[in-house]
Amino acid sequence: MKQERIEDIVIRLGTPVAEELKLELVDVEYRKEGSDWVLRCFIDTETGVGIDDCQRFSNAFEKVMDAADPIPGSYLLEVSSPGLERPLKKEKDYIRFTGSRVEVKLHKALNERKKYQGELLGFNEAEKMVRLKTDNREIEIPLSEIAKANLIVEF
Repeated sequence: MKQERIEDIVIRLGTPVAEELKLELVDVEYRKEGSDWVLRCFIDTETGVGIDDCQRFSNAFEKVMDAADPIPGSYLLEVSSPGLERPLKKEKDYIRFTGSRVEVKLHKALNERKKYQGELLGFNEAEKMVRLKTDNREIEIPLSEIAKANLIVEF
């Protein structure tokens, strides 16, 4: 049986906590930094998050993590906003940010390219396809082929 990744466990445990607080758990990172392990949770709302939101999530989530104890050893818990160039992880992210500029990196080349930037035109839920306008043409990318996607902020 395949062992569940720490990030997946944290998402499973943290999502209900975030939802109860009217927040969204956007992403999770778990990695060694120096001599410490750091568990970083990124939260958001439609209107953004502040320090109070991060503190509320941190306090509630620490209790859940202490009870479940899914991470061996000690770690530092950090909670923050996903930032202006937030990742697009879920189908609803592609719907919510339609009209935004995005960068999409693929697992393997599509039309001889593995990276696209352009306007997110939408998401076809039935076919699980992301529509993107890039280089004055529209393309559809299967969601399963996207390795990483995030918003692009232009100043």
